[in-house]
Amino acid sequence: MDTLSTYEIWYGRDCPPPARTKLRAGPLTLEFQQGALRYIRFGQQELVRRVYVGIRDHNWNTIPGELSDLKVDAANDCFTITFDSSHRAGSLQFDWRATITGASDGTITYAMDGVAKRPFRYCRIGFCLLHPIRECAGRPYRAQTPDGLITGNLPSSLIEPQRMENGLEIPLFPSFSSLAVALASDIEVRFKFEGDLFETEDQRNWTDGSFKTYCTPISLGYPHTARSGQEFHQKVTIEVSGIVPGVALPTLREKTRLTVGKPVGHTLPRIGFGIAGHVEGLRPRQARLLSQLRPAHLKAELHFRDAQWGAELDRAIRAADQVGTSLELAVFLGGDIEAELDLLRQRLVGVPLARLLVFHEAEAAVASTSSRWVEVLRKRLRSTSPDLVIGGGTNGNFAELNRARPDIEHMDAVSYTINPQVHASDERSLIEALSGQKDTVLTARSFCGALPICVSSVTLKPPFNQAATEEELPPAPNELPASVDPRQMSLFTAAWTVGSIRALTMGGAASATYYETTGWRGLIETDRGSPLPDRFRSRPGMVFPVYYVFADLADAMNAEAVALAPSDPLCVTGLALWNEERWRMLVSNLTPSVQEVTVGPLSAGSVTLRRLNENTARLAMFEPEGFQQVRESQTVRGKEVLLTLNPYETLRLDTER
Repeated sequence: MDTLSTYEIWYGRDCPPPARTKLRAGPLTLEFQQGALRYIRFGQQELVRRVYVGIRDHNWNTIPGELSDLKVDAANDCFTITFDSSHRAGSLQFDWRATITGASDGTITYAMDGVAKRPFRYCRIGFCLLHPIRECAGRPYRAQTPDGLITGNLPSSLIEPQRMENGLEIPLFPSFSSLAVALASDIEVRFKFEGDLFETEDQRNWTDGSFKTYCTPISLGYPHTARSGQEFHQKVTIEVSGIVPGVALPTLREKTRLTVGKPVGHTLPRIGFGIAGHVEGLRPRQARLLSQLRPAHLKAELHFRDAQWGAELDRAIRAADQVGTSLELAVFLGGDIEAELDLLRQRLVGVPLARLLVFHEAEAAVASTSSRWVEVLRKRLRSTSPDLVIGGGTNGNFAELNRARPDIEHMDAVSYTINPQVHASDERSLIEALSGQKDTVLTARSFCGALPICVSSVTLKPPFNQAATEEELPPAPNELPASVDPRQMSLFTAAWTVGSIRALTMGGAASATYYETTGWRGLIETDRGSPLPDRFRSRPGMVFPVYYVFADLADAMNAEAVALAPSDPLCVTGLALWNEERWRMLVSNLTPSVQEVTVGPLSAGSVTLRRLNENTARLAMFEPEGFQQVRESQTVRGKEVLLTLNPYETLRLDTER
């Protein structure tokens, strides 16, 4: 444990946070980070969330670039940035040169000139622009298309489905060469594009907290083939009207606040955990620690096409019995369905079931469960489990549920998965994705009525590449599987999970299945430890920090959720629960910097705190009983408490009535 660095405790890798360069273009402020422009603002109003060049291979995998020859020339109100970026993955070899300028009148340009170094297939090469949801939802737009000018309004609080036509995804409106979005306060942001046509989609379908404008039009099909020596040139120009050139609004804000509001009208979702994918069963210590979380269920997937599904079921029943909870079974139909269901019925006699989610192998990742499969399951299991809750949906992203909305007449619940890394993998993008989770629940509610919304499962990375059109190559012997994120064992994941539970609670989700029980996608490391300790830096038996998020909620599951609104949701998040006797709050710093946070109003004279940060992580990871006894108190002044949070710290706050 002593070999773990502070950065590894923060986010699982031994390197400092990416450098951020703050810039100004006349009245606008922005940041440059790892080749991207982020958070273009006028004062405190965000205008553009991100501008970057995306390179996606033939299976839609994002291929990161290695930057070189970076030069930043910045004055008080203008800047010029140049760099080279090189992308390598298998046959894909692409290099490009960036030239970025910001002028004193607020005009920003970003040009990309690239060349394919050899033939390769790709799905996207070019600019992506992210538009912030809070500022842009429901706002008017106009776009210049090859067929003329079009106008409309961007989607509002409900997520617009990305529909399919002839097997291809359809954007919100036709392809365009320029776009203007009218924001509040008479501000309009205009985008002009060179080198390609662009489209826009509602990225909340994948829980990204943005609308995305991208090239090349998906309507042209994919993948494309780049010729050796083929040149690519693109340029985007951003102009803003409704602001006074040369006059910059102050960007300094007061200390971050978490404002305690009114009850939201429901409790936390019923939280359960996935059963680990490795075959190692639960050891007594692991079972004891997991039982202390009082999980509502453990989830297992049964694929009838796999001859070992019966053994998987036996392992799941044993794990649920060890932890003292029920099972959530996701059953994937295929092959001889009737015979397999008869066998399943026999094996489920006497087994406590929270619910059964039914999918068909041919539908699961691309559409919603057909009602006939729900009826088949209900008919076969009715005799032994008349009160069984049977749900359906997708084991893909919310996009699939939203696109192919289910026939809910015969369903008892609706399910879909969530992960924040369909499009980007840096910490800031994962934090941005938290806001989209609430909107998925609200949108599902709009077409599922009063049916329980079961988010199953929530993971840091996609469990499989849903967009792949060809079989993926296995990872190299020294590389982590694509579904494993080294941040699983870090403080970052604990803080991100607080934000995720908050979002699903505010949306009104009935249940949520998080991560796995043990292993490198879980809450506790196995006794054997990480199979790749140089890549995934856990130690045998380590209790991951995210475990304590669920431990702190275990005795508050029936408490009433209360709104706890952050003044800056990209910096701090929090969850507040009230049970008529005390407050229980979790407050998390979502940044690699120290944050001062004011929480209130509170009626108590003092609060009790327990801190989960780099100073207490070692105790938490290896002496959970000792860590859970650590407490400190702090006085409440003027009905507020001022908290100082270390990077990615999660703080538990308790107060008596």
